[in-house]
Amino acid sequence: MMNTLHTPDELLVHTENGVATVTFNRPQARNAMTWVMYQQLSKSCHSFKADPSVRAVVFRGAGGQAFVAGTDIEQFKTFSTGDDGVAYEAQIEACIELLCSLPMPTVAVIEGWAVGGGLAIATACDFRLATPSSQLGVPIAKTLGNCLSVANVARLSAAFGPQRVKRLLMLAEMVGADEALACGYLHQIAEPSDIDAATTALVQRLMALAPVTQQVSKEGLNRLVLHSAPNAQAAEDLIRHAYGSEDFREGVQAFVDKRKPLWKGY
Repeated sequence: MMNTLHTPDELLVHTENGVATVTFNRPQARNAMTWVMYQQLSKSCHSFKADPSVRAVVFRGAGGQAFVAGTDIEQFKTFSTGDDGVAYEAQIEACIELLCSLPMPTVAVIEGWAVGGGLAIATACDFRLATPSSQLGVPIAKTLGNCLSVANVARLSAAFGPQRVKRLLMLAEMVGADEALACGYLHQIAEPSDIDAATTALVQRLMALAPVTQQVSKEGLNRLVLHSAPNAQAAEDLIRHAYGSEDFREGVQAFVDKRKPLWKGY
C-alpha cells in the first residue's frame, strides 16, 4: 500500500508497506528548517500516531549533503527580546517531544551535516545511520550565541555523554561519524551508495519484532531522560538570558552579513 501525504514541497511524506519516510526538502539551504517545516513535521507526527498501519518512520534530508542544517537563521532577524527566544524554544521543544513520543521505531538517515535543530531531530529518533563524511554539532557558541532548551540538552547528554556535549556546546566542536559510532550515538556507518540498503535492513529488523515491547521500552527510556531535566518553566531564565542578549543579536546580524561576530559577553 502506498500513499503520499500532501504537505508543502519543503517537507515530503511518503508511506509504503507500513514505513513512513519524511524528507526535509530544502537542499539549496542544506534543509534548514523554517517555521512552516516545523509545523508540518508536528502535523505529520500527529498523523503517524493516529495511524496504526505505520510501523516505522524514517527521517532524512534531500540532496545528500545534509540531514538538517539547523533552523533558517533569517527567521531570527525579527527577534527583539528574550521572550521571543522562550516562545521559539517552546515551539521547537513541543515538536521534538512529539517526535520522541511516536510509538513506533524511528530512524534518522544522516548524509552530511546534522547541525543545531537538525541534531535535535536526529537525537529524538531511536536509531541513526550516517555516511562516513557526516558531521554532527551545535556550533551556536561560534555562530548565534543562543542556547538549547534544557530538555534537548538532556537528550544530547543521554545520547553522547555530558563531556562530549560540553565540547559540542561550549567549544562549538563538530563530531565526525567515526566518533559518533564509537560512543554509541550512531547505529551504523554506511557509504552513500549503501545507505538506503542499510536503512531498509534496519527497518525490516525493527518491524519484525514485538511492537508493544518496543513502545513501552522507548517510553521508559524517554521518561528517564526527561526526569533528569527541570520542567520548561524552571529553565526559562536561561533561554531568556541567551536570546535577550546583545550577543545573540550580534550573532544573527553577523551571520546575515557573512562575517565573524564580535562577542561582548552580555
